Amino acid sequence: MTAALLLADPEPATRGYLERQLASDGFHVLQAAFGGEALALAERSRPDLVLCSELDLCARLREGEPGRTWNRDVPVIMLGPEEADAVDRVRAFQRGADDYLQSPVVYDELLARIRAVLRRVSPPAAEVVEVGDLTIDRLARVVAVHGETVHLAGKEFELLSALATEPHRVFTKDELLRDVWGYRSFTRTRTLDSHVSRLRQKLERKPGDHFVVNVWGVGYKLVE
Repeated sequence: MTAALLLADPEPATRGYLERQLASDGFHVLQAAFGGEALALAERSRPDLVLCSELDLCARLREGEPGRTWNRDVPVIMLGPEEADAVDRVRAFQRGADDYLQSPVVYDELLARIRAVLRRVSPPAAEVVEVGDLTIDRLARVVAVHGETVHLAGKEFELLSALATEPHRVFTKDELLRDVWGYRSFTRTRTLDSHVSRLRQKLERKPGDHFVVNVWGVGYKLVE
């Protein structure tokens, strides 16, 4: 799946330049100018990595806030000012940054650091996933329930595979539309809901089977 990056920087020119370069290298980029906007996006879209220039935003991501549900462990790369020194870098690491890059940013170095951080935090996907009576063979693209093969359409399989990466986690609708269908902006669509309905019909073979659980107002998870 395409990695999603949250780019939080108050300078439109910086955001625009980095968004163009990162998108051309295959990333899905979410932009925010200020901390509050960035936190809302982090909660709504659950990015794979955050690039930010505000130390306070890094700290708030790590500490969390009452009633907010963003991933507090999301990796963060700080984009520090040109005049930053060793004290600034140490302070950033103490507040939760995973890496630090000083301005002016050299794009090739930033890209290498992003990929390195993502490699460290992303365990390789299991080739075969078993969740109760459900088995998913990613390489063969074969799904079975109670030992019986279930035939899925392409996007149905991709949706199921996405949910199976963390079967008990709630994936937001925006997150699934981005990762499975490649939507680059938030939009109203019944695409996800219709695929979920068909997926349930195919997977739930016996009384008591309950897959692709709807969490009202948020999204879906594979199982309770």
